[in-house]
Amino acid sequence: MSPKTSAPYQRVLIASANPLFGQGLEKMIQRQWKNPQLEIRRVASNEAVLSEMQSWSPDLIILDYDDKAISRVEFLQEFVTGEQPMQVMLVSLKSSGAVVVYDRRTMTPAQAEDWLNLPKFSQTTSEHFPLQRRSSMKHFVIVGVLIAAFTGLIYFLLSNIPLLPIAASVQAQPIDRLFNLHFFMISLLFSLIVVFLGYSLVVFRQKAGDDEEDGVYIKGNNPLEIIWTIIPLGIVIYFAYLGSVSLAETRRADPQALEIKVVAGQWFWRFEYPDYGIVSNAMVMPVNKQALLKLTSLDVIHSFWVPEFRVKQDTLPGENLVRELRVTPTELGEFKVRCAEMCGTSHAYMESPVKVVTQAEFDQWVQDQLAALGTDPVARGEVWARNNGCLSCHSVDGSPNVGPTWKGLYGLTHELTDGSVVTVDDAYLLTAIINPNAQVPKGFVPGVMPQIYKDTIPEQQILEIIEYIKSLK
Repeated sequence: MSPKTSAPYQRVLIASANPLFGQGLEKMIQRQWKNPQLEIRRVASNEAVLSEMQSWSPDLIILDYDDKAISRVEFLQEFVTGEQPMQVMLVSLKSSGAVVVYDRRTMTPAQAEDWLNLPKFSQTTSEHFPLQRRSSMKHFVIVGVLIAAFTGLIYFLLSNIPLLPIAASVQAQPIDRLFNLHFFMISLLFSLIVVFLGYSLVVFRQKAGDDEEDGVYIKGNNPLEIIWTIIPLGIVIYFAYLGSVSLAETRRADPQALEIKVVAGQWFWRFEYPDYGIVSNAMVMPVNKQALLKLTSLDVIHSFWVPEFRVKQDTLPGENLVRELRVTPTELGEFKVRCAEMCGTSHAYMESPVKVVTQAEFDQWVQDQLAALGTDPVARGEVWARNNGCLSCHSVDGSPNVGPTWKGLYGLTHELTDGSVVTVDDAYLLTAIINPNAQVPKGFVPGVMPQIYKDTIPEQQILEIIEYIKSLK
């Protein structure tokens, strides 16, 4: 289209479902054909083209020959049978060469036959097509090899870098298998993106001396879109299946499991062994024996988590919200249980030891715990204080903490938040434990200490805790 001051056409119809193609042609025609009476319309469907040909009778139709939305046969039939003077310009975005123009008044049967086949574009396209195809396959082969190499390298690094702590339970095995599969998928997806992007930037960059030209317009590729939808969907479903299988393995029950009641509170862990009548602030477990953990909370939501065991379970407040977790330790040693749910100001310090020992060592520990209780109320009170998490908020050496220190506390005179003064005696300590907000010492915040100990700690144990406090001179 050479620049002109005026155009021989008054009505131009652009037929293409590609909006960028139509808009570009329209702007170019308006810029080059400076005709104020020129009228341009754009249509994007076969029906619209045929309708405009009949009702509007354009002088020129510019047809996107590559657009499959427009039927060549129906368009040609309407073009041939019409009576109004009209010309058609066939333009292809996929092939190079001069455009082809047909005139309704002079069109021959041979031209109509050409129309239904490939237009008479430059032969360079067909000559170089096999070469281009071979070149494209070469690029795909190179990229495929690079993706495989990068995937293997990244997976090797992820598998050998100690991202996870040691696996110390039977339940950790299926979870680690899932981790390994995820590491592989991460490696593959990362390689797909980085290799394609990097290879394109290096190989297909514009080099010095290259003529600028627009790339081929690609409207869509239905097979490719179906493939990249079905394959990821299948992978997600497969991983969901593996997840359900792994979950079932972690919940497989052993009828001879050791029952341990896990009680969480701000900010401590307490472990009760109902088969032995033992309460401890450390969880002791025999190796290669399944433990059935029954978890509950005294105040807010906590979360029981031993990283080496891999499994994790929230602990919820409420008698009817007891959760169960099964763990079969396989490694001897000492680990830590952590709270994995934000539960207050001392959340980061809510830890307790988890000791995995042999069966003989566990039996000896049970005997030692039973013997340690004895009959001394002070010694027993110290045990109850540790097991119920009292020492998480109260120090016994005079150092400041969330609550008042217990060292030298008994017999002191306290000023309360309401301005009154009390003496710390047995009655005051009992009230402070079972109803902590009734008499809060000045300088401390009410509502911090749990108000559940009246129901969760037997009265005799509370009295023995008081005896322990009295002994801390």
